[in-house]
Amino acid sequence: MADSFGQILPYAIGVAISPVPIIGVILMLATPQARSNGPAFLLGWVVGLALLGTVVLLVSGGGGADAGDNPANWTYVLKLLLGLLLLVVAFRQWHGRPREGEPGSMPSWMEAVDRFTTGRSVALAVALSAVNPKNFALTVGAAASIAATGYSATAQAVGLVAFVVIASVGVAIPLAIYFLAGDRSGRMLSELRSWMSLHNAAIMAVLCLIIGAKLIGDAISGFAV
Repeated sequence: MADSFGQILPYAIGVAISPVPIIGVILMLATPQARSNGPAFLLGWVVGLALLGTVVLLVSGGGGADAGDNPANWTYVLKLLLGLLLLVVAFRQWHGRPREGEPGSMPSWMEAVDRFTTGRSVALAVALSAVNPKNFALTVGAAASIAATGYSATAQAVGLVAFVVIASVGVAIPLAIYFLAGDRSGRMLSELRSWMSLHNAAIMAVLCLIIGAKLIGDAISGFAV
């Protein structure tokens, strides 16, 4: 299990450090529906990751991700493709980053966050966790890596749960601050939102570059075995 945890950790951290969803949660926590929409967003985030990860585990298991003592060759092809996808995302994020003195651009849905219902908060979180290209690639990579270990179904389920928990830390932190810090949470969350808004593109570019390079490196190493 230790080697499985080591393989999924970079993927999980990559998903956890997602500036846009974190900023979205912070904005929700500044609305009158904070106590319902904030937890609903976290629930949707967890459900999105769990559903996508489960589907990949089932498909990978049926596709023979574990080929004897080594992962099947197709898992390395998958890692290569996911790595290339992340490099594309990294380039686009870096190329589109705001220049010095320019405000960072944020998705248009953030302007309507004060009118969100609980259901819409859940749906948005599912989309951001499982459909967003970066998080989709990382979750697919993590689940495929778990399947390639050849462990029992129970052990693979535990690995997926560990991935989802770690990958949810980023959106859970603002909620913890809101419910635990009391009156101080407003200032703390505002500072966090400002910092992440300013550095959103750079964070995403560097993160995708590092993890994309790792996936490509793992694929090349696998092909060489």
